[in-house]
Amino acid sequence: MDLVSILTIAMVSLYAAAAFAISSKLFDSAGPNPKVYLTFGGLALAGHSLLLSKNIFFQQTIDFSLFNVLSLVAFIITISVTIISTRYKINLILPVVYAFSAVLLTILAFVPADQHLAIDPSKFTLVIHISLALLSYGILVIATLYAFQVNYINYKLKSKKLTGVNHLPPLMQVEGQLFVLMLIGTNCLAISELVGFFFIDNFLAKETLHKTMLSITALSVYIAILWGHYRLGWRGHKVLSLSVVATFLLSLSYFGSRFVKEFLLS
Repeated sequence: MDLVSILTIAMVSLYAAAAFAISSKLFDSAGPNPKVYLTFGGLALAGHSLLLSKNIFFQQTIDFSLFNVLSLVAFIITISVTIISTRYKINLILPVVYAFSAVLLTILAFVPADQHLAIDPSKFTLVIHISLALLSYGILVIATLYAFQVNYINYKLKSKKLTGVNHLPPLMQVEGQLFVLMLIGTNCLAISELVGFFFIDNFLAKETLHKTMLSITALSVYIAILWGHYRLGWRGHKVLSLSVVATFLLSLSYFGSRFVKEFLLS
């Protein structure tokens, strides 16, 4: 068994243990023990970072193949949520994120990674464009998870069923964090699109035009959500529904065609 297989098994086990440590105690009076799930989660992230460094830096290039990008996005989301959890109570989001990372890494372990997309690190603007795109995607996915949490807490408060919110922060605090995250993610996405438009030659080429249009459409939806919230007071189900639509469009832009090209047609 090689090092990659050992790391993958260890990470999947640790992510699963972290998710279980939170979800099994979510409705207990004492709540989940942060020392337990943060230990499991931290060890899993350490192993995940080692795996990424081994896979992404490929023969003096940066390998942004589909599977490496998926793994990197999962890492960005997971480490961001874990850091946020050290300051704020986000016990509904954490087990979802840890379980997602465990499932994704399990799937990737059984799929042969035959495709490589090598990028020369000296192509500064392209690296910046991709890095900002991945960063914005991770932040906006977290914002969408926050939207689910806001709606769940709101539902529990309206139904007077407070058991599920004992270990969660106040509704207004979570909602405020949601829109801060969405604002940061939207700005990163907008800058990424501008860098691509002005500095990348094939940004509007025929073979990439559909991806560009999908990402611009997603950006427009995120901007509409922010405008609707700050100018018209949008919140609740409307924000959640539009966030899911925008995140789906962005996912389709980043991963849809690449999945078909690198996996289904390979």
